[in-house]
Amino acid sequence: MLTTADFLQYTQWSVIATLVFAVLTVLSLLFKWGIRFRLVGATGFMLVLTGGLFALSLVPLSRTVIPGATRFTLVYDNGSTHAVIATSPQITPTQLEATLRQAASNLYSYGRLGSREEKQLTVRARTIIHPEPGVSVPVYLGQIKRSLVNREDPDVTVEIYPEKFAQLPQPTV
Repeated sequence: MLTTADFLQYTQWSVIATLVFAVLTVLSLLFKWGIRFRLVGATGFMLVLTGGLFALSLVPLSRTVIPGATRFTLVYDNGSTHAVIATSPQITPTQLEATLRQAASNLYSYGRLGSREEKQLTVRARTIIHPEPGVSVPVYLGQIKRSLVNREDPDVTVEIYPEKFAQLPQPTV
């Protein structure tokens, strides 16, 4: 995975390329070359590309890795205070807690909007079971609540629903 240091190096090379395009553009405008307007467009594109690379060099791209967490899929996110992840039906309560913690950490963003009443991000975990052919039932296994304001929230609340785990299909041995 690319790091912020890699993006900083790419930004430096992009700045050099942008300056080269800018010099060529100025020369083409002075000497009225036929490709002068194309060079204006290429220089503008290089400016945008350099700005994007610079932004990526400032923001860390790392994801939190919680030991014991399993793979999950984000199935709903309102961009504000609620999200839902899907997990495997074979997940254990211990794995679910680690997975919820990882999802809550990965979904944290300064850009999430919270209302005055609710300043917490709630991430619910669900799985799909098939009690009979052609029937699918979502089963919510737990949820986690964390602060929308504090990245290192000490008051994370994890709720696991043990009665829901009883509904999951048991692996055959």
